[in-house]
Amino acid sequence: MKIIILATSIAFLFTGISHAHEAHNKAGADVKAASTELSPVLSGKYELDKTHASLIWRVKHMGLSFYTARFTDFDITLSFDAKHPAQSTLEASINPTSIRTDWPHSEEEDFDKVLSTDAKWFNADAFPEITFKATGIELTGDNTGKITGDLSLLGVTRPVILDVTLNGSHEKRLFAGVPTLGFSAKTTIKRSDWGLNTYLPAVVGDEVQIIIEAEFIQPKD
Repeated sequence: MKIIILATSIAFLFTGISHAHEAHNKAGADVKAASTELSPVLSGKYELDKTHASLIWRVKHMGLSFYTARFTDFDITLSFDAKHPAQSTLEASINPTSIRTDWPHSEEEDFDKVLSTDAKWFNADAFPEITFKATGIELTGDNTGKITGDLSLLGVTRPVILDVTLNGSHEKRLFAGVPTLGFSAKTTIKRSDWGLNTYLPAVVGDEVQIIIEAEFIQPKD
């Protein structure tokens, strides 16, 4: 009798595991299908999904390698016009004290803080915000374009052109249930154009590569 009960229990256990496995596979298949199914971009106001965004910059170090760092605190607002994309608007703000270099900090020096606040670098005490405001959008392909805008840094405002790719969009993003879209953007600027001349040119290069990855979501009403 004990053997029969034990065998029956094991059978129920494996049946439950099998059903759970099938349900898990189905859910995984649904997620996979939803994550790859793109839809036309919907017009509207979008907010940056900060959990799926990055702002990276790279600059040559002594001509040997690209020193790579990032800003961890930034925001972008987008008003997208699906019928007339060139009439869309975009504005961004960056907190210069959010630099992260992963430099090995010591008790004597916090390198991220030095870059952020030292007058020779980003001088955040005097200039607590970096901003970008789009002034024009030019379509160059079905999902590519150039965004011209004014970059304000260290009290200087100069034009910058971003090469932008619209990676895709969802009418209702999985889990969130709201319209979403994703962009990649990049540009190269000369930091000396904004008066950032420290250690030019032998130690730190002049050209700075900027790489942006950003997902946007429409806020729920």
